[in-house]
Amino acid sequence: MGGRWIERWEPEDEVFWREEGERIARRNLIFSVLSEHIGFSIWSLWSVMVLFMGPEYGVDPAGKFFLIGTATFVGALIRIPYTFVVARFGGRNWTVFSALLLLLPTGLAFAVMEPGTSYTTFVLVAALTGVGGGNFASSMTNINAFFPLRKKGWALGLNAGGGNIGVPVVQLVGLLVIGTAGAMHPRIVLGVYLPLIVVAAACSALFMDNLAPVRNDTGAAKEAVRSRHTWIMAFLYVGTFGSFIGYSFAFGLVLQTQFGRTPLQAASLTFIGPLLGSLVRPVGGSLADRHGGARITLWTFAAMAAATSVVIYASVIESLAVFLAGFVCLFVLSGLGNGSTFKMIPAIFLAQGHRKGLAGEAAEAYGRRLSGASMGIIGAVGGLGGLGINLAFRQSFQTSGTGTAAFVAFLVFYAACMAVTRAVYLRRPAAVPETAGALTEPEPRPGYAKV
Repeated sequence: MGGRWIERWEPEDEVFWREEGERIARRNLIFSVLSEHIGFSIWSLWSVMVLFMGPEYGVDPAGKFFLIGTATFVGALIRIPYTFVVARFGGRNWTVFSALLLLLPTGLAFAVMEPGTSYTTFVLVAALTGVGGGNFASSMTNINAFFPLRKKGWALGLNAGGGNIGVPVVQLVGLLVIGTAGAMHPRIVLGVYLPLIVVAAACSALFMDNLAPVRNDTGAAKEAVRSRHTWIMAFLYVGTFGSFIGYSFAFGLVLQTQFGRTPLQAASLTFIGPLLGSLVRPVGGSLADRHGGARITLWTFAAMAAATSVVIYASVIESLAVFLAGFVCLFVLSGLGNGSTFKMIPAIFLAQGHRKGLAGEAAEAYGRRLSGASMGIIGAVGGLGGLGINLAFRQSFQTSGTGTAAFVAFLVFYAACMAVTRAVYLRRPAAVPETAGALTEPEPRPGYAKV
């Protein structure tokens, strides 16, 4: 129980929130974003390192896709335990530890990043960077507990969006290094991040807090696993966050492989999509606060399907300009969808509490328990979507030399996400049985929450 602990935390109490809670929650949000930002940068490190790996490294494009896929896979799986350690050790305490843990994969990458290192070593070091992906789950679970329901879309969107920006930032650092020092100096990128990790850990120790009312609840975890909404939202999050992280990791390598871009040319374009997708994530959460997450999510998937069609057309006619336009749109839309889907989670479980006959603080407590427990599972499955994207690209390039077949598969998946969102979360109340999804009317009826 070491560290700074807050014993009383009642964010739904408007007086408490106005006089004390909001100030504390915003301070914790700021430094949570900083730590998660560095975590995302380390998680996506190999999307940059592969740009430095010229012919002298002896790794073909399929091998490079496998490296970034390995990092994606580990980062997705580790999100599940990271969800539950916040209540066991405290949000502030775990943020300090998880930030310092990033020194391990970064330091090892610094040691091995040179020609002549075995491919197995590269795979193992890439796997270790997955701990950066876990930071997202612990950070989101922690911030979810700090904010009232009416503010969760904005707060979770800002927290996740600030973390997501770690992807384009590390890619920009890689671009600066390639543009100034050349593609033979990947260790400069790693040298930049080693002190930044220490700074993030120190700030978390000095300025963040632990919430004593948040405790590990194995009953909530088991109930979240049994709830069909956990798995439905995980499926939708594969389409939003899975797309964002998968495309972020693969974008530069796709430009090199399909369009023959040099490392510098690829790096000069790679960061644009992830940056825009990260910046609009809070917008997706804010729109969901006002209009309902399910509606925003549905239209986002429709637009993603349209953008994917543009990318397929560009891939067939081999137009880099059209390809870039469609791909950047996919990043922006996936960012919006990230915000709207995560806003849906606490509202869905609050509505489930109402269906169980709970009201007031009891329903709100139930919603916080279940949404916090489900976020790790949903985030983990969503991260695995990024692995699926990289494996799809790997297979597509191996068999046909282009990514067209992979994009066709993504188009089909987005159509399925549209159908699920519409069927579960946008049907009229009269047509929805008691066990179905939360309602999505602009003005929810008593006993229901706007998703």
